[in-house]
Amino acid sequence: MNWKGVMPAITTSFTEDLHIDHDFMARHCRWLLENGCAGIVALGSLGEGATLSFEEKLQVLRTCVAAVHDRAPVVASVSALTTSEAVAIAKAAADLGCDALMVLPPYVYKGNWREMKTHVAAVFEATPLSCMLYNNPVAYGTDFLPEQIRELAAEYGNFEAVKESSTDVRRISAIRALLDRHLEIFVGVDDAVLEAIGVGATGWIAGLANALPRESVDLFNFGMSGESGKAFDLYRWFLPLLRMDTTPDFVQLIKLVQAEVGIGNARVRPPRLELVDDELEQTRKTIRDTLRSRPQVVTSCVSPNGK
Repeated sequence: MNWKGVMPAITTSFTEDLHIDHDFMARHCRWLLENGCAGIVALGSLGEGATLSFEEKLQVLRTCVAAVHDRAPVVASVSALTTSEAVAIAKAAADLGCDALMVLPPYVYKGNWREMKTHVAAVFEATPLSCMLYNNPVAYGTDFLPEQIRELAAEYGNFEAVKESSTDVRRISAIRALLDRHLEIFVGVDDAVLEAIGVGATGWIAGLANALPRESVDLFNFGMSGESGKAFDLYRWFLPLLRMDTTPDFVQLIKLVQAEVGIGNARVRPPRLELVDDELEQTRKTIRDTLRSRPQVVTSCVSPNGK
């Protein structure tokens, strides 16, 4: 598993009756790769994994694996209410041909370190697949500290990467100080990507890449290659949209950006609801104002909507 580059946490597209739009999702996966993304991460928070049944999760993974055809890795997010279900998802992902797992703490229950270690360790041990630990204390209330990450890394050989979404880039420095290059570190907060690269991140689990993959890949590459002027110019333009990844309604916002650029639709599954009234109009204004000054990107790739 090559844990490098920009890997979008893909949204789950829904039809008008809120069934999964597998045809669009397959096209979307291919389009993201054609625009420079290094892999696909399915069923994450942005993918509304908590609203999908076990069978629906497997269907999404089948769609992604079939669409990619070994061109790039498919990473299955593993999240569940119980450890037994998380293990079942991990084993099913391996059977379906996924290349790696992104392991989340259990939904709802915010346990102590002994309990959280037991949970993620059970998923690590369930398959031989390479694993990324997803640390997002803001969203999940569980914080995997750098010393705890070092403890896991010493015990599990297939634990190879961390998605660090604490919003504090000093965490990346702390993990790197303890483990050097033993683990790859991905930034999971869109509006901290350049800061994270500066302290050692080698990848980005990206949200806005669902709508703007080429700009996301260019931003990441400029940062990695030390082209600070180009990186900051693009970052400054991108920030009003990247900041949409950091709010409680980030799924609705990112899907709305997709709709505005003609890459999918804004539908979400309850309990989420689409934006309405003044909030919708203000968000659309922000998106459209930003897109009016969108950098010229040279690409011949057709959008997954066929445009």
